[in-house]
Amino acid sequence: MPLYEHVLISRQDLSNAQAEGLIEHFSTVLADNGGKVVETEYWGVKTMAYKINKNRKGHYAFLKTDAPSAAVQEMERLCRLHDDVMRVLTIKVDAHEEGPSVQMQKRDERSERRERR
Repeated sequence: MPLYEHVLISRQDLSNAQAEGLIEHFSTVLADNGGKVVETEYWGVKTMAYKINKNRKGHYAFLKTDAPSAAVQEMERLCRLHDDVMRVLTIKVDAHEEGPSVQMQKRDERSERRERR
């Protein structure tokens, strides 16, 4: 099956638990349609470059999946219909990179710098 990476941006007024619940919800949508979520990351609340639906910030989530295109299309369709999801980006990749994403590596570097001070 093809490999995909997805980034979901949800509304800023959600709690962390609700934002992580969206990740679980869309993971089950993929699983119900024959796909598999390889890894998920919750990146937290980040400031966006421009406003989307009157929101300046959003909860970012990253999913690595191994799913047929029909499952991905269904997940994207449900994302567009869901009121809490502002944007979704899906990219087809040849292989998933091992380890944490670049965003999580940046977070680790920042926390190490704080510990040194």
